[in-house]
Amino acid sequence: MNILLIGSGGREHAIAWKLSQSPKLSKLYILPGNPGTAALGENITDISIDDHDAVAAFCREKHVDLVIVGPESPLAAGIVDSLSAAGIRCFGPRMEAARIESSKSFAKQFMLQHGIPTARYAVFKNHTEAVHYLEQVDYPVVIKASGLAAGKGVILPETKAETLAALEMVMIKRHFGAAGDEVVIEERLSGSEVSLMAFTDGRTVVPMLPAQDHKRLLDGDHGPNTGGMGAYAPAPACSPERVKEIFERVLQPTVDGLREKGALFVGVLYAGLMLTASGPQVLEFNCRFGDPETEAVLPLLETDLVRIAEACADGHLADVEIRWKSGAAVCVMLASEGYPGKLVYGKLVRGSRDKFEHGTCFHAGTRQVGGKIVTAGGRVLGVTAWDESLEAAVKRVYSVVDKISFEGMQFRRDIARRAFAKSAYAEAGVSIEAGARTVELLKSAVQATYSPAVLAGIGSFGGLFDAAAIKGMRSPVLVASTDGVGTKVKLAAAAGRYRSIGHDIVNHCINDILVQGARPLFFLDYFATSKLTPEITADVVTGIAEACTEAGISLLGGETAEMPGVYADGEFDVAGTIVGVVERGRIRPEPDLGPGDVILGLASSGPHTNGYSLIRKVFEGVPLETVFPELGIPLADALLIPHRSYLNVLYPHLKLVKALAHLTGGGFIENIPRVLPAGVDAVIRADSWQVPALFRLIQQRGGISVEEMYRVFKMGVGMVVIVDKKYVKTFQRSIPEETWVIGELVAGSRKVILK
Repeated sequence: MNILLIGSGGREHAIAWKLSQSPKLSKLYILPGNPGTAALGENITDISIDDHDAVAAFCREKHVDLVIVGPESPLAAGIVDSLSAAGIRCFGPRMEAARIESSKSFAKQFMLQHGIPTARYAVFKNHTEAVHYLEQVDYPVVIKASGLAAGKGVILPETKAETLAALEMVMIKRHFGAAGDEVVIEERLSGSEVSLMAFTDGRTVVPMLPAQDHKRLLDGDHGPNTGGMGAYAPAPACSPERVKEIFERVLQPTVDGLREKGALFVGVLYAGLMLTASGPQVLEFNCRFGDPETEAVLPLLETDLVRIAEACADGHLADVEIRWKSGAAVCVMLASEGYPGKLVYGKLVRGSRDKFEHGTCFHAGTRQVGGKIVTAGGRVLGVTAWDESLEAAVKRVYSVVDKISFEGMQFRRDIARRAFAKSAYAEAGVSIEAGARTVELLKSAVQATYSPAVLAGIGSFGGLFDAAAIKGMRSPVLVASTDGVGTKVKLAAAAGRYRSIGHDIVNHCINDILVQGARPLFFLDYFATSKLTPEITADVVTGIAEACTEAGISLLGGETAEMPGVYADGEFDVAGTIVGVVERGRIRPEPDLGPGDVILGLASSGPHTNGYSLIRKVFEGVPLETVFPELGIPLADALLIPHRSYLNVLYPHLKLVKALAHLTGGGFIENIPRVLPAGVDAVIRADSWQVPALFRLIQQRGGISVEEMYRVFKMGVGMVVIVDKKYVKTFQRSIPEETWVIGELVAGSRKVILK
């Protein structure tokens, strides 16, 4: 098979090196190539890549069976479109599909439309508007030239002044030329940055090994951004489970979404990602092999690259099993003096060896003069080594780097060191890895609550819920509530039982908006702890998801925070926010609430989520496994019964209800007056229902007065319902459980009278 490879950098040398190992290869042409590729095939230097007709004519003349395009510029210029129109097979996307890299604004909008996780952003063509936007955002940002800028169009400012200077450099001073005609201002994410490339034929997607690039010029990630000073693979930060997640949430949806737009993507899709505590977020897409990631990934590819490229071009990648070698590979880039700014060229390269044991040198910016190699670009050589372990590969690659020199040579000494270093976050007691594992464990439970109205949930910076879900309503009013579980979490931690806490927070919030007559739409949770234990966090959030499922609402996601020093060891807190909707004309309480209306009570499941500071004091020193005779079950079981939801019982019958009062903190004495109009009292007859044994036990052991008990606790009634006296029997027959008539409304001064 005759192949034409387009490109001249280190990436193309690495591709040529891998292609040359194929028994299927007959002849390799490289346009224009470099001194390194010259040893692997025939460099073609008398044709311009920009002259598509000339390239097509060359392919016909040399009977080229497949064209592989390395760099992004010819792809963005439509070389695949031109060659395909001439009947020449290509490995690389057409111009429309290549927009995923050539236009960052297109890529961001595409991700938003297809639910692919990415940072918040805004796009500007006007400098004044961009400055105005920057004055309003309250988070760190990244400035990106929207067009192609050879991998250098991303600026990471540290201060407001640097941000404004970066914007001026791109939009006013035109540092990146036409690439800066449009600018993307994007939220700056934190976490581990990884690159994941994938082979695709436009339908089947096969991820490669994850790699980590080193963008900054200097050790410790200091200095200006570059095209990449080195890479290693596989990156331990991106586990096989995480690769699977990225495949499912990013790579496959991107290829499918482009195909749906009529832009079949063939070739290599590159995703630059940040592994945040809430999941992977896409920083950028490239429409080709990455550089220098390719120099670290391809040496580990075991399957014939020619066979893979041909299968992608022909649309049958699914028929190819792609295998990888064990071990790891590391690439260190050697750069010219002045890089990435004004470059100094023509320096003699000494000690360069194209091949050495378990490694090779890939030419990136060199040329041959009188039989000698001199510098001719920003990045000059990519020195790559591989071994059975990452540590051994690092040691091997630097032993070769130390034997190469040229005047003004720049390189980093810390490539792959981040794979071994303990992060500053970890030293502060915070584990990004624990956060990532937590998300892995709870994700399926959360996503099980989603309805078609959920457009973006867990892993996003904000949940998206389709408002069309309420478009059939005449006058919808949104109802929201935020609350916490309180000190019940301390008992849960002491007992080592966490899932019920998740039910507590959801059901508490459901009841808080149900009293307004609202049905819930979605829920957001907040979990904070001293030290993140993924299994515990996942258990709590799984409980939240279960409660949401029982109520038929979506858990969009939320926040998981690890805060050593704020919480004592082993402590945690849970809170949540719920949003629901009600027709304006059905908001409760009804305006005609007044004397003569009847008060009914629905049973609670226990203390629910209130009074636990007092409960803990009452039972201080008592083992949670203690079985009091009047309870018949362990104390922990009695105290950790979840807060019940009244949604499914009451919502279908709200037309019979004039008002509802959820008995939370403040019990009967403080909660019922919330729904009373001026001039009305509520008389509660305490002997009208049987108070559960737990509350009698609390009162006895604590020596608590009757009034205090009814002010703090539910006493067995969790929801108070007020109905017109003529509908009492109808209401009681409608409710599939026992209810009690516990009082009535009378003229008064908006208080509770306990009898």
